[in-house]
Amino acid sequence: AKLAAKKILFTGSLQHLTRTQAKELALQHGASLSSSVSKNLDLLVVGLKPGSKLKKAQELGVSVLSEEQFLDLISYKV
Repeated sequence: AKLAAKKILFTGSLQHLTRTQAKELALQHGASLSSSVSKNLDLLVVGLKPGSKLKKAQELGVSVLSEEQFLDLISYKV
C-alpha cells in the first residue's frame, strides 16, 4: 500500500472528492487517519482555505500535499 503506516489528515475544502471519499481512499491505501496536527503526523493534505492546521504542520516539519498531489500519489484519476 502506498500510504502504509502513514498518519494522514485532510484540511480545507477539497475540490475533487468529498472529505469522506478522501478518507476512504487513504484507508484503502494503508494510511491511518488523524484528527489533529502533531509531530506524529506524516502527511497533511490541504484543500482551499486550510487554516491553522497548515501553519502548525509547517512549524512541525510535517509533509504537506495538495489534493492533486495526494491523488497522484495514490494514482487516482478524477
